[in-house]
Parts: sequence; C-alpha cells; structure tokens
Amino acid sequence: MAAPAPIVDDLRTVHLTSGPLRYRDSGGNGAPLVFVHGVFVNGLVWRQVVPPLAARFRCIVPDVPLGAHAVPMFPQANQTPPGVAALLLEFVAALGLTGVTLIGNDTGGALCQLAIAKDPDAAARLVLVNCDSYEHFFPPSLQAFAILPAVPGFTWLFTRLVAPYVARVAFATLVAKRIPERAVLDSFFEPSYTNADVRRDLRRFLTSVSNRQTLAAARTFAQFQKPVLIVWGVDDFFFPVSDGQRLANAFPNARFERIADARTFVQEDQPEALAALIAEFATQA
Repeated sequence: MAAPAPIVDDLRTVHLTSGPLRYRDSGGNGAPLVFVHGVFVNGLVWRQVVPPLAARFRCIVPDVPLGAHAVPMFPQANQTPPGVAALLLEFVAALGLTGVTLIGNDTGGALCQLAIAKDPDAAARLVLVNCDSYEHFFPPSLQAFAILPAVPGFTWLFTRLVAPYVARVAFATLVAKRIPERAVLDSFFEPSYTNADVRRDLRRFLTSVSNRQTLAAARTFAQFQKPVLIVWGVDDFFFPVSDGQRLANAFPNARFERIADARTFVQEDQPEALAALIAEFATQA
C-alpha cells in the first residue's frame, strides 16, 4: 500500500441556517463528489481517497457536526439525524452544486439515505460504503451510544477521559485495520475534548438516533432511479456484508462491490481500491 497522503487541511466555511459549516474543496471544475463521514470523525477520514480523485473531480468534504467538528453549531440547531441530513442538503444548495455524487460511510451513509429520501433531486448518484441502514441505526453492538449520552456527564466523561486513550485500539481492532496518523486522530477527538458546545452538538445527535429514521428512508429507495454504488469492506465487525447486499437489492439501479481486507472505514484500509471504484462509477454514462 502507498504511503499515507500528507495532511493538508485547507478549510473553508459556509454559513448555513444551523451555523457555520467547515469543508475542504479540491479538484477544480470537475463533476462534484461530496463525501460524508460518520460520528466521532471529521472529513480527514477521506484524506487518502480524495487525492487520486481530485485530478478528475471536484471533491468536497464537509466536517459534518458529529462530534469532531471544530466549530459548533448554533444552540438552536436541529442536531437530529433528519436535521443534519437537511443541513447537508442546504450545504449542497449553498455551494450551487449540481450533478452531485453523494458518498457516505458509517453514520454518514445513513445521513445520505435520509437526504435522498427528503430530496432525491439533490444527488445524481449515490455511493454508500459500510454504513448504518434499516434496523441497524446504530448497529446492535453500538446501541449504548444512543442511550448513555442522555446520562448527565457521560459525554464529558467519554470525550475527555475515555476516547483519547481508546482511539488507537478502536481503529486498529474495530473500525479499521490501519491506524491513522497521530495528527488525524487528534483532530477527531480534540474538538469534543476541548469545546463544551461541540459536546452539546454530539450529545443531541446521539440521543436522537432512531432506526425509525432509516427504516422510513428505506421505504423510498424503490423510487430512487438514479445510479447507486454499494461498496462493502468484508471484514466489518459492525455492518455485515448482508447489510450491503440488502441495500443493493433495494435500489432499482444499484451495483454491489466487495472490498477485501477492510473494515468499516474502507477509506483507511483500502483507499486506492475505493477511489478506483468511485472514479469508474462517477464517470459512467
């Protein structure tokens, strides 16, 4: 595998109804690819996938307010999953993007499902990579994260005392086989560690997660006629391959691809393979 791409974090800001949203924008005038990450991480989780794509596409990577965003949302922001999905739709509209390929992983995949259910015209194509769906929002082994943050003090205790120490172990044994660089891991956990308003945003999101949301979105999949690519790392502890196959079967114009030697964060374990699949899919007529 090639050496990790250097970390270049040139962030821009767009001001939306819920607050300022920071994002990375590279690749110039090519067709737009919008990458959506999951909870507890930020857009840097896509750092190894974007460079090989940026020569042909405009790659836009927001820091979605899911706990690793450095700038908090407004206090009145709707931090439920449907609210954050609406924020993504507003983000796409604010940047004037058309013909978007929407790409989601982990919790970000669920948000993409909610977004296209709300507005199927917001995306011309959809890519889902190892993500929450149907009854698995969150998956059974992570259901505690939808309950415990409601306990006073839990989010503070977790982000300040637990997460910084378990990060490397979690990445190396659960969500990925390869540990990100120290600077990347720090960027994932420092915002919630240092900023009470970021913890507030995270807590509001976690405590409002419900599989009723993804089940409702799934009822619209048959009406989404546009091209869909489902990519699944086959060694995932949280999202079995059968979840990906079920998603592929639900969309009328979907294709399913497995990637070996990869867990939830395929973009960490097999970035070249994932980038190649996205490039080929996004250029199909």
